[in-house]
Amino acid sequence: MKNPFIKKHSGKIGLPPGSLVYLGDKKSDKIQIQIFDYTEKTMQEFEFKEIDKTLPFRDTSTVTWINIDGIHDIQLIEKIGNHFNIHPLVLEDIVNTDHRPKMDDMDSYLYFNLKMISLNNDKDTIQAEQVSLVLGKNYVISFQERHGDVFESIRDRIRYDKGRIRKMDADYLCYALIDAIIDQYYTIIEYIGDRIEGVEDDVLENPASKTLHKLYQIKNDLLFLRKSIWPLRDIINRLERGESKLIKSGTRLFFRDIFDHTIQIIEMMETMRDMNSGLFDMYLSNISNKMNEVMKVLTIIATIFIPLTFIAGIYGMNFVNMPELKWQWGYFGVWGIIVLVAVSLIVFFKKKKWL
Repeated sequence: MKNPFIKKHSGKIGLPPGSLVYLGDKKSDKIQIQIFDYTEKTMQEFEFKEIDKTLPFRDTSTVTWINIDGIHDIQLIEKIGNHFNIHPLVLEDIVNTDHRPKMDDMDSYLYFNLKMISLNNDKDTIQAEQVSLVLGKNYVISFQERHGDVFESIRDRIRYDKGRIRKMDADYLCYALIDAIIDQYYTIIEYIGDRIEGVEDDVLENPASKTLHKLYQIKNDLLFLRKSIWPLRDIINRLERGESKLIKSGTRLFFRDIFDHTIQIIEMMETMRDMNSGLFDMYLSNISNKMNEVMKVLTIIATIFIPLTFIAGIYGMNFVNMPELKWQWGYFGVWGIIVLVAVSLIVFFKKKKWL
């Protein structure tokens, strides 16, 4: 079965560093670009399909959020990278959708690589999407693999001036985007927790092969979640310590709150990994117990019939001088012995609580 979280890297073999090769699902959709440009008093919202119209926003005094849905167009990524002076190695990481979460401090901007995890429309499986954030002095550029994200609440806060987001600088906008991604992990953790509870009932009542399949699915989801969350601890810790001049002191407190959320999610995830491992052991134990019950019944049946077969074998021998051969009640006597032996064994097994 193909793992949707693993991408093929063979297309990059032999290429020089900084070569842009899109690693992800093949797409033919046009890239969509959404821009929010705002101050405390004003707000403008735009939607473009051409990257050229985003270029003037680099040097404005307002806070600008440029959201790009779709990173499969290499020429477009190169063009926006050249205009905003984004290093080719960073651009390479943006189009590499299998990259681990990380942060790079490039002096004039910060680059964040994160995993946005959500539920499919059928709410039955987990889907992952790479989100890359570039934080400049007065702008944030977000690169997403496809349309649809967890940022709608942030858009509403900007549109309707809710909270403090329009009173703060670009670093707070970057915090809000990272916070929305991390908060979504709580939803995924709750979803996995519900699945574990459902599988626990199956393990206790009726362990079957489909139960084992569910346990392996949960295990794979937790492994991917762990891979996505653990690096965030170091990323947020670096931001909280104030190693970058782009993160103002007033915003570091909010990143500390994200750090606390990250630690809490990690602890919840590790607890669920232990629960899932325990369910694996319980499943194997229940299967073994069921097999032992079957073998016990078969052994008891065989044990009862061994002496009966012995008696029947003796009296089944055709010798002329066979004892009790001419006894009038010989047939019924043998049956009486057989029944007596069988009943005696059953009573013995019950006393030993083997039955």
